[in-house]
Amino acid sequence: MAKITAHLTISLDGYVAGPDQSLENPMGTGGAMAMHAWHLGSSDPVDLAMAGVVMAPRGAYVMGRNMFGPVRGGWGDSDWTGWWGDEPPYHAPVFVLTHHEHDPIELTGTTFHFVTDFDSALEQAVAAAGDDTVTIAGGASAVRQGLERGVVDELLLSRAAVSLGAGESPFAGLQLTPTRVEVQVSPNATHEVYRF
Repeated sequence: MAKITAHLTISLDGYVAGPDQSLENPMGTGGAMAMHAWHLGSSDPVDLAMAGVVMAPRGAYVMGRNMFGPVRGGWGDSDWTGWWGDEPPYHAPVFVLTHHEHDPIELTGTTFHFVTDFDSALEQAVAAAGDDTVTIAGGASAVRQGLERGVVDELLLSRAAVSLGAGESPFAGLQLTPTRVEVQVSPNATHEVYRF
């Protein structure tokens, strides 16, 4: 069966996105974009190594709708195809969690499938991945659902020296006892790997 991983960049106070996410502020307000300095232009070897792990090829992905884009509620006549333009970095099937059905979107090397419940999304991702890794790519709600169900084998956290004060928390209400197996530090983030 596929290995299931999750990766999040997280603030010191435990948020992966700030409040008021929008097209203009995809990560929310309050310095949320600063959390991602470790992989948005950093040349630090520790950051580059973690970016290499996070962006390594996967068999399939699961992600939340907020991570896919800023459209909320029904899709209406939206022609949104994701934050990444015509060539997303995934190059594998991506199963997007949403409360509103949508036809698949095929882009260069990536097809986004829209699924209305986590269990179905994960089941489809595992089937698509075969023996390859499935990554729950975020956001907070998607990763939390994986942790609640006990399906995450490995969690990669990049903890940035930014405090957001509010936002989306992947760990709210959870009691977890993973084993920390790796810690690497750069000026931009502390990169931690946990196994369950």
